Amino acid sequence: MRSQLLCSSLGCLLTVFGPFPASCINKTVRQTAAAVPHLYYSRKMMHYQTEQRGHPNSPDYRIYFKTSDDKYISPFHDIPLIAESDENKVLYNMVVEVPRWSNAKMEIATKEPLNPIKQDVKKGKPRYVANIFPHKGYIWNYGALPQTWENPNHKDKETNCCGDNDPIDVCDIGTQVCSPGQVIQVKVLGILAMIDEGEMDWKVIAINANDQDAEKLNCIEDVRKSRPGHLEATVEWFRKYKVPDGKPENQFGFNGEFKDKDFAVEIIKSTHEHWRALVQKQTNAGGIECKNMSCCNSPFQFSADEARAVVQSVRASKNVYGSNGGR
Repeated sequence: MRSQLLCSSLGCLLTVFGPFPASCINKTVRQTAAAVPHLYYSRKMMHYQTEQRGHPNSPDYRIYFKTSDDKYISPFHDIPLIAESDENKVLYNMVVEVPRWSNAKMEIATKEPLNPIKQDVKKGKPRYVANIFPHKGYIWNYGALPQTWENPNHKDKETNCCGDNDPIDVCDIGTQVCSPGQVIQVKVLGILAMIDEGEMDWKVIAINANDQDAEKLNCIEDVRKSRPGHLEATVEWFRKYKVPDGKPENQFGFNGEFKDKDFAVEIIKSTHEHWRALVQKQTNAGGIECKNMSCCNSPFQFSADEARAVVQSVRASKNVYGSNGGR
């Protein structure tokens, strides 16, 4: 597969799908890319801001993302998947949608320009998840890995289910309670194969790299040993959280067993490749809004002025600016 170069105001984002033109990358990036094949990589840690539009807890509420130099971006397409990589570790960017212990079902709006975070709506009203005894709301910081896509046209060979048409989900088991729209760097520890109404809905288990336990948690077995009951609670929460809405329990591949870090990384690579095909218009978009600011040669790329017009067309809230992001 031919190599692709994505130039960006966020830095230089690369995909390793073959030999690079020598003029495109320096030695350091080449070494890092070789160590982490098939993934976009950014050498520059970014700091992101958020801008709120509409009113919280209402159907018109939106959280838009912008860079420190005031350019609006898509958290789905323009925030790099890889935050940091060296010989010893790989850190991924995670876009936090739902803080721990909260109930509002916030999510990246995959079918809207710039893909802001919004609250899911059911029958015209903002949606909240029920408390699953003995828990209050979500039991981790919940969000997504940018530049990934669970392709609804791709059938997983293990579970025989197609993707759910969303970025891949992440559960941050760290102790810090995050904010909607915060971008954190996480270590991947494992993955759970949830099947939601027949669709493949992977749940990556990760920990905030800044958490006090991050250094000692390196795999799913470390979680099992140091936090007894946490993985079991995660399975039960995902199994039952839709039942109060009158829906059946969710099912799981691999008998509900968590797969290890290496397995998780392979799934992430696969969903990243599906995303790459998406923004290059090499696959059916399935209704996904692919407008982006940083993917060179993408037919969906648009200008900073067009992006600003999108945000300005949405009603502003009273408190519109926030700050979050890189370390």
